[in-house]
Amino acid sequence: MSPRIVKVSSRRYHSHRLRLSSSHYTLPREIPSSNSIRISSRSSNRIRPIDHRLIDSTNAAKCINNINEKSTVIREGNTYEHATAPLFLRWNSTGITVAGISGVSGAAANQLNHPWGLGFDSSYALYIVDRINNRVQKWDINASTGTTVAGQANATGGSTLYHLNQPTFIQFDSSDNIYVTDVGNHRVQFWHYGARSGSTICGTGIAGNSTNQLNQPFGIARDSITKTLYVADYENHRIMQYQWGQLSGTVVAGGNGPGTNRTQLYRPVAVHFDSSSNSLIIVNYDAHNVVRWILGASSWTLVAGSINGTSGNSSTLLSNPIGVMLDPMKNVYVIDRNNHRVQLFLTDQLNGITIAGVTGLNGSNATLLYYPYAVIFDAELNLYVADRYNHRVQKFLRY
Repeated sequence: MSPRIVKVSSRRYHSHRLRLSSSHYTLPREIPSSNSIRISSRSSNRIRPIDHRLIDSTNAAKCINNINEKSTVIREGNTYEHATAPLFLRWNSTGITVAGISGVSGAAANQLNHPWGLGFDSSYALYIVDRINNRVQKWDINASTGTTVAGQANATGGSTLYHLNQPTFIQFDSSDNIYVTDVGNHRVQFWHYGARSGSTICGTGIAGNSTNQLNQPFGIARDSITKTLYVADYENHRIMQYQWGQLSGTVVAGGNGPGTNRTQLYRPVAVHFDSSSNSLIIVNYDAHNVVRWILGASSWTLVAGSINGTSGNSSTLLSNPIGVMLDPMKNVYVIDRNNHRVQLFLTDQLNGITIAGVTGLNGSNATLLYYPYAVIFDAELNLYVADRYNHRVQKFLRY
């Protein structure tokens, strides 16, 4: 993917802008009048050009390049030696429907019925957990219809290895095999790429609280190095860890009954594995918060929402959050279900920024969401949201 330069607003803050830290760059003392500015990165020893036509020196413009490379910025003046260059991102507040038909549920190949989890395979085809249709749909880039890759295309649910029963979240491995939480069957199913049936790798198919059982498993995360799975065991108020090939798990978070104490979880619904800190980011649905639980620790620390389980619609509160994602700089994105919005929490900040949807307002137009359930990014950090009650997936372009 070739680098591209985008001009963004000169204002320091914007409701849809994300600040990401970057590497150190040596910047020229003056902005030259030639066709480009060349910036030397001490970390990579590269010289990189920036088109001066995209720079508004009067308004101290900020210029950024693609997130997949180390980013360069010019901001507020022209004297920078060994300065840390921040990266600003923002998203269009108007979404584009990339899957499903807005406001219309169904089981046809171009329809969805309460979509939930989202994921991308290695080719960036979009996978959608089509919950009420009891299937997982694959939507190739720019496709108008999906293909069923797990479950039955006709939306029939069941408990055989060919069926799913109200699946929720999905994970991938490096071979594009998929891992699906099969909530109605209290199990996690593994589907080889292209296979017609799955195999049970966690749970027994019967609800329970022993170490080989699950009770409504919702969220799932995977450590790609060790192949360890982490499952949000919703009604058991715990996170279970499963080593690859093992049918019995270990409680690594919660398991002390439902509650809002730091040693408890309260209906954990989603989980994200953060390899950089060896911790789990857990969405506490009925505690109205998101917490971090370092593996091996006995308690959590607060990431977003109320520490005592209070719900609300302010910038510091959440109401039944249900999905979470981290960007490469470890900022946290939370699906704030009952507030019909996606909230961004910058690293170590408890004040959220609404980047998709309108707080407390649901609807089916392009700027609104109706009980969103999941969020992911593509390679360019465009935002994809499972807009469940609108039976669609919305894409919010980064610019």
